[in-house]
Amino acid sequence: MRLKELIGAGDRIVAVVLPFAGAGIAANVVWPNAFRMGLGPAGLIVGIILLTIGVPLWLWAVVQILVYAPRGRLITSGPFALVLHPIYTFVALFVLPGIGFVAGSWMWFPLGGALYIGSRLFAPREERRLAESFSSEYAAYRARVLFPRL
Repeated sequence: MRLKELIGAGDRIVAVVLPFAGAGIAANVVWPNAFRMGLGPAGLIVGIILLTIGVPLWLWAVVQILVYAPRGRLITSGPFALVLHPIYTFVALFVLPGIGFVAGSWMWFPLGGALYIGSRLFAPREERRLAESFSSEYAAYRARVLFPRL
């Protein structure tokens, strides 16, 4: 399997997110007080909860991609049974906001939003490729995914 097939739309999504990440990190360094949330222990607890959910699900999805995609298998279990694009979705909705809460900086929320928007822009191309490669199996998978458009 070629690396391009394994990455899917990841390179295009990263190209959308990187400018936001660079600008956000630079602004956070220059004006750290402008990005502080000041939620104290409650923010830390929320962040830990989000990371405790998001990181394992993200890692599980990454391992599934690394193990099953090179074998030409459609992945339909684990995090993929929950959402169509778990790698993008869990980082955007759990990991980056979790880091924001733990770090006490709201800068991470727009990054999660940019990642989510980027994934929604480029995911349909991946979905078309999967539908072509796995036809009826992919249609059945999409029909039973718990949150197809999270």
